[in-house]
Amino acid sequence: MSRLLKHLFTPRWKVSSYFPEKDMQEIQQAIASSEKKHRAELCFAVEASLDPIHVIKKVNARQRSLKVFGDLRVWDTEENNGVLIYLLLADRDIEIVADRGIYKLAGEGAWEKICQEMEASFRSGKYKEGVIAGIARITEILAGFFPYREGDKNELSDKPVIL
Repeated sequence: MSRLLKHLFTPRWKVSSYFPEKDMQEIQQAIASSEKKHRAELCFAVEASLDPIHVIKKVNARQRSLKVFGDLRVWDTEENNGVLIYLLLADRDIEIVADRGIYKLAGEGAWEKICQEMEASFRSGKYKEGVIAGIARITEILAGFFPYREGDKNELSDKPVIL
């Protein structure tokens, strides 16, 4: 019941109190800068809350992030190397979903550690800083497996997505 109430009382407009437009622009710049160091594609999506029916059905942030990964077509990259950073504010949960081309190379532990570091920043009220630090850590991993090559094209928008 308490989870349902959290989701009911976390409206979409709350996203802008955690991530004002200026911060979203800085996150977009961090993604654009990151993608100049590797061939992978990054996407940041934030969702205030889930629909009540999803909460009742016990959909968690991981399940929702996998759906968002598909809906935003993060999987649809030439080298199967898209990465989604998904934040569900009502649950205070962050998930990183990496496409099959990168997931196996980096391993689940790498992504979980980055999520934990981002969550620590969020607990301190440093939302933008946590996301940008997470992007920097993901960049290190991606640059190691998919180093940038001249002529690489940007396949996904760098603009953060508010769901």
